[in-house]
Amino acid sequence: MLRAGGILLGIGLGGFADGILLHQILQWHHMLSSVVPPTSMEAMRANMRADGLFHAGTWLATVAGIWMLWQAGERVTAFPRATWFVGQFFMGWGLFNFVEGVVNHQILGIHHVRGQPNFDWDYGFLLFAGIGFFYFGRWLARRGEALRR
Repeated sequence: MLRAGGILLGIGLGGFADGILLHQILQWHHMLSSVVPPTSMEAMRANMRADGLFHAGTWLATVAGIWMLWQAGERVTAFPRATWFVGQFFMGWGLFNFVEGVVNHQILGIHHVRGQPNFDWDYGFLLFAGIGFFYFGRWLARRGEALRR
């Protein structure tokens, strides 16, 4: 439950990072921007509603991750090192980025990293923020386990 809680927290907070940075601050895309281009107020409302539903889902994942960590905290006598926990978080964030990138960018095509389909941005995101974050997290988690021994 401890590992799953850390990964789920990474999924939720990784989704928040995606939504806040790419959707709101940089405005590179919205959840439906490839199928409902935000060129009118009506289209923008549809995209903002979809972004809101996306954020609601990431909020639920975050709450579930916190709950799982809370439950695990009642069962374990000692928590792992912070390095291990941060590793679980990055594994979850990378997992979120990879699955979201494959499903939303590649399979459904509902949005892409930088507006229109772009091989460099879409696959670069999958490699760096998906696979890269996951394996960085895995490395940190293993390092945290080794330091504990």
